Amino acid sequence: MNELIRFDHVSYGYSAQKQVLQHISLSVYQGDFIAIIGGNGSGKTTLAKHFNGLYKPTEGTVTVAGRDTRSLSVAELSRFVTYCYQNPDHQIFQSTIYEEVAFGPKNMGLSGTELEERVTEALRAVGLEQMREAEPYFSSKGTRQKIAVASILAMKPEVIVLDEPTTGLDHRGVRDIMELLRQLHRAGHTIIVVTHDMKLVAEYAWRVLVMHQGSLLYDGTPREVFTRPDVWEKAQVEPPAVYRFGVAAGWSAPVPLTMEEAKERLAEERVKHETCPS
Repeated sequence: MNELIRFDHVSYGYSAQKQVLQHISLSVYQGDFIAIIGGNGSGKTTLAKHFNGLYKPTEGTVTVAGRDTRSLSVAELSRFVTYCYQNPDHQIFQSTIYEEVAFGPKNMGLSGTELEERVTEALRAVGLEQMREAEPYFSSKGTRQKIAVASILAMKPEVIVLDEPTTGLDHRGVRDIMELLRQLHRAGHTIIVVTHDMKLVAEYAWRVLVMHQGSLLYDGTPREVFTRPDVWEKAQVEPPAVYRFGVAAGWSAPVPLTMEEAKERLAEERVKHETCPS
């Protein structure tokens, strides 16, 4: 696997007495779809802001594409890995959606036909091509979140980091954003998402980083995390409701983690019952 980002014994703190991250070592590989989970104050967002150099480690090193983030500016790193804030209004400031999405590529030196193609492609990817002249601030929260994602896509980064991208969205908005991320992942982007929604973790993530009190408690698949009470209880999270129901109902392993898995299990049970009636 192609390693894109490496953390080597990374610690971060505002002072020696107040460490927010403690001795984090991990690698991000091309094609990862990672969820970062943990309780409030566990260090999720602080960890995420190290991926693109918004924060620099006070101890240890973070390397992106083999280069130490301390030697690179955020602007330089944004060509490879970009960060989408939890609140899209923290990064939206232009008068039209087109200008908002064009801002990053312009700062990269693009203009003319190449700039137009980048912006159009990004807006098409999030379904906003027809709204290019609209004012961002009059859009819904879900649309503003899509604008923020399009602004990132226009720079064509290898890695996309998103902090709680579904916060404040209704059910349809959540699905729209997560399905967009799934499409981007399938198109070749590496995705890292900070989230508190374990249902989404089970449905979309391939890998889970579990944070606890500034340390990396566990690194594994969603099933590995949610079938280990010693991990999820310490991290102050709960497995998805489908899994908890399956355990309470006495379903045999592997207990379904998602509604799709539960539907498949029920269909299998129905077939068994029909072919082997009591």
